[in-house]
Amino acid sequence: MGESFLITLREGLEIALVIAIVAAYLVKSGRSTALRSMWLGVSSAIAVCIVAGIAFHVAVGEFEGKSEQFIEGALAASAAAVLTWMIFWMRRNARGLSSGLRAKLDLATTGKAVAVVAFVATAREGFETVLFLLSAESGNSSALAVVVGGLIGLAVSAVLGFLVYQRGQKLSLHTFFRVTGVLLIMFAAGLVGKAFHEFREFLGFESGRLITPSAWNITDGPFASGRAYEFLKGLFGWVADPEPIRVIAYFCYLAPVLYLFLAARKTAVGTPSTSSVPTAEQASR
Repeated sequence: MGESFLITLREGLEIALVIAIVAAYLVKSGRSTALRSMWLGVSSAIAVCIVAGIAFHVAVGEFEGKSEQFIEGALAASAAAVLTWMIFWMRRNARGLSSGLRAKLDLATTGKAVAVVAFVATAREGFETVLFLLSAESGNSSALAVVVGGLIGLAVSAVLGFLVYQRGQKLSLHTFFRVTGVLLIMFAAGLVGKAFHEFREFLGFESGRLITPSAWNITDGPFASGRAYEFLKGLFGWVADPEPIRVIAYFCYLAPVLYLFLAARKTAVGTPSTSSVPTAEQASR
């Protein structure tokens, strides 16, 4: 549940920011009548993402054995790659997000065009969310836990998005995206470790120094079972008895990516173009 909550909280807030920017600009530019088209585009994108997610979940559920191992490995690797790209893209392009959307809305002279802009902007984040949630469900948590955590995350992100729209200047989105960025990098590291685990099983490698014995083997306590174990397993990819290759893959991803993320943040201090996230109030100017 923890990983799905974090995913939808982060992605949901990005969607909320996009909606807030579009709505604020339409109102500011005297095109309030186009808000209905905007919501049509947003709701259509959400519906398409939900249908695609359900269809893929049902399709993957039909596979077993080697096919399931390959699909889960590919899903984990794809989610980690997209998640990493998304984190760094958001850091680089946060400041120009509002100007890019405004430019597209200036070209969208009809209600249908506004709906398309809103649809594309929402669908991009929505499909990313679906991919991450599918990986979380297939890897560590039950479908019910993923759904519940995801809904809670969306609810919280909706509240935060409303606060951004109403009182954006008083909310530190810079801190929010930095903290969630670090947590998501750790989540992606768990996905990388899982991908190596699944592909190792798919290829039939069952022995060797990188596979046996386990890097560690905890048989009792909160790190071996229970809610704490499930939380750590779901959010950070923790395993009570991982093979060495899984641990090596985890840290080979985590160390350089986390360093690049934090080092870039430090160099960005005092540089407006990379160190801040636009608020709805700024977007409406």
